Amino acid sequence: MLVSAGEALVDLVPAGAGGGVGGVGSTSDLLAPRLGGGPYNVALAAGRLGAPTAFLSRLSTDRFGDALLRRLEESGVDTSLVRRGPEPTSLAVVTLDDDAGAEYRFYVEGTADRLITDPGPLPPDTTALSVGTLGMVLDPGARAYEAVLRREHDRGVLTALDPNIRPGLIADPAAYRARFAAWLPSVRLLKLSIEDADWLAGGSGVVRAAGVRSALRSWLDAGPAAVVLTAGADGLSVITARGHEVTVPTVAVEVGDTIGAGDTVQGAMLAWFVRHGVDDPGALTVGDWRDVLSFAARAAAVTVSRRGAEPPTAAEMVPSV
Repeated sequence: MLVSAGEALVDLVPAGAGGGVGGVGSTSDLLAPRLGGGPYNVALAAGRLGAPTAFLSRLSTDRFGDALLRRLEESGVDTSLVRRGPEPTSLAVVTLDDDAGAEYRFYVEGTADRLITDPGPLPPDTTALSVGTLGMVLDPGARAYEAVLRREHDRGVLTALDPNIRPGLIADPAAYRARFAAWLPSVRLLKLSIEDADWLAGGSGVVRAAGVRSALRSWLDAGPAAVVLTAGADGLSVITARGHEVTVPTVAVEVGDTIGAGDTVQGAMLAWFVRHGVDDPGALTVGDWRDVLSFAARAAAVTVSRRGAEPPTAAEMVPSV
């Protein structure tokens, strides 16, 4: 079973017909609520794709929290690890650029999800754990997720991290980068976007050019068996500690927006691992990685073809890239 751990929130997205493209989508336009949050979307994606999946978080008892819980259950996700609290649900106001890329402004003070405490050992049938995004930024909850990450890694669970960097919520970038480095010995799979990689490497732009290989290699040397990099329309790539390098293209679709695309990649990869009994990504062959990344690319293509984070079900997956 996969456990996805972290925040669940409500995205307030532009409701105009243009969806933020071509000048529509500023915060002055009408906003429509969409259920989301990185780890939440990972759980939805994996559950909808048929992998046994549970969500670990703390949801509000408000109406948004009820809706978040109900959507998990409708997507086949086990909610027995979800706790509830009277604090409000976190909110993210989303604006879309001319390429339908999303930018976020968060309202997270005193919200329910960041007040989670360490639940103790995960269920014995847990084979994979995914953490990331705000859950690994906002204390005190981030300390709880850190404890879960380290404990589950030590007992042999396949641990995955998607930092999903939100610079506006990181008050001390140097401290976060040091914290990130401290997580890597407990991470088996690191997935990040090229923008995340650029920011984590210092935001100099080097990662987008010749320095990408050395940056990824330095993170591999710290512990992960594989690093997966998403680069938007330029596809998905993996570099492994064994020296494998694989790149697959994205699937061409008309883009609604990019909300949840990276989360879908993470959820799809981990669903593939769970369903194929993979407990060590370092053991995969080049052919295996091509299958994994192609599966994730197909899933992400469905998500970006729709408005908001709506990962596909197994029945909605196109048969090939």
